[in-house]
Amino acid sequence: MIFDLQFAPILEHAPALLDAFWLTVKLSIGAVILGCLLGLLATTARSMQPRYFKWVVDLYVEAIRNTPLLVQLYIIFFALPEFGVRMPAVYAGLLALTINLGAYSTEIFRAGIESIHRSQIEAGMSLSLTRWQVFVHIVLKPAVAKVWPSLVSQIILTMLGSSICSFISVQELSGEAYTIQSLTYRSFEIYIVASIMYLAFALFLKAMLTGLGHYLFTPRRRRHAVSAGRVAQKGVQS
Repeated sequence: MIFDLQFAPILEHAPALLDAFWLTVKLSIGAVILGCLLGLLATTARSMQPRYFKWVVDLYVEAIRNTPLLVQLYIIFFALPEFGVRMPAVYAGLLALTINLGAYSTEIFRAGIESIHRSQIEAGMSLSLTRWQVFVHIVLKPAVAKVWPSLVSQIILTMLGSSICSFISVQELSGEAYTIQSLTYRSFEIYIVASIMYLAFALFLKAMLTGLGHYLFTPRRRRHAVSAGRVAQKGVQS
């Protein structure tokens, strides 16, 4: 069997494909920002009084992490209208991605916070720092630094999971790829192009977040030392 790859019909739909890719980018960025904020709020609520805050967060986390994202999306888009809650498909997709990432990021942040030794918190309190200062500078920042690689991986999975929004007729990248395939009958070519676009965005997102983590969590003095070392190494090689 000889494959006859023809990308010309796909290129005719390039503007629509780029618009769909841009929608995927917006969905992913929105879900990442809102999902991480939700995770931080849920993690903070776990340690608050009264204790039923912890029970509510635990129920939320277990319910979301042990059910498929597609089912959660269907509940939001198809079931909630039965109770009078209606929203456009794009917002339903964004809400589903946000709730899903929020549950996973809650557990990731919890693991990081639990890794902070109690003595560090007590040392901060002994320096007359407020509880908020202790939480931000002694607990939260080191905790996020420890779990940053795990958080980045979950963010990438959330971006790739945005493809299920096509099941509720959101014309993001996967949805538009299916539409183009039905018009051109060039299934292999369009899904190759869509896969390359997903891969490029995932690698870009990973590189950007890794660089952001290096900037935020690497001490400035160490960053300068690493940069100077690289410059010196290039000088020796040249």
